[in-house]
This record gives sequence, C-alpha cells and structure tokens, in this order.
Amino acid sequence: MHISTQDFIIKGITLAGKPFRPGDWAERLSGVLSSFGKDNRMSYSPYVRPITLNGVKCVAVDRTLKEVEPQGFRFLMGFAQDNELQVAEGAEYVNEGQGAVAIAS
Repeated sequence: MHISTQDFIIKGITLAGKPFRPGDWAERLSGVLSSFGKDNRMSYSPYVRPITLNGVKCVAVDRTLKEVEPQGFRFLMGFAQDNELQVAEGAEYVNEGQGAVAIAS
C-alpha cells in the first residue's frame, strides 16, 4: 500500500499525543464509505483506506474524495477534528521514503 502526495493521513494519535481508541477505529471509519459488491463482499472505497504507518493505525484519504464525495470528505475531516486526531499530508511520508502497510484489503 503506497501513500500518495494526494493523500491526507488521519493518524490514530490525538493532538495530546495519546493513542486513539478503540483499536479498530481505522477499519470502522474506512467502513463508513465502503460498499458491497456483487459477490456480497465489502470493499473499501478507493479513496479511503485503513493503513498502519510506523506502527500507528491511520486512515489514508485521497483528496480526490473532496471532489467526488464532498459530504464523505467533510465527515472524515470532521471526525478527525471532533476527536482531536492528528492529520498530516501524505507528501510528508512520501518525501521521507516511509512506507505504509495495509490493515485490510
């Protein structure tokens, strides 16, 4: 799973530096914009995906979501703000050469 310069990263760390709970928050948040296919299997949106970055659960949000689903984008950013979660630009991690690991496909 690659991080793009187009991504925002919602980190599972609060502004106070504490881990965000519950432990499956990234999967739950990503699941809000997921859909079920013809095979009745859930799949995450191509614009929102749970990842682990440097051992921290995060949600990568492609900024294209803001154009194609503005309400979904506002919901995700509002969630981060309401829960005082750190949000970073994906470019910070691309430039540092840090990789991400997908939590689930």
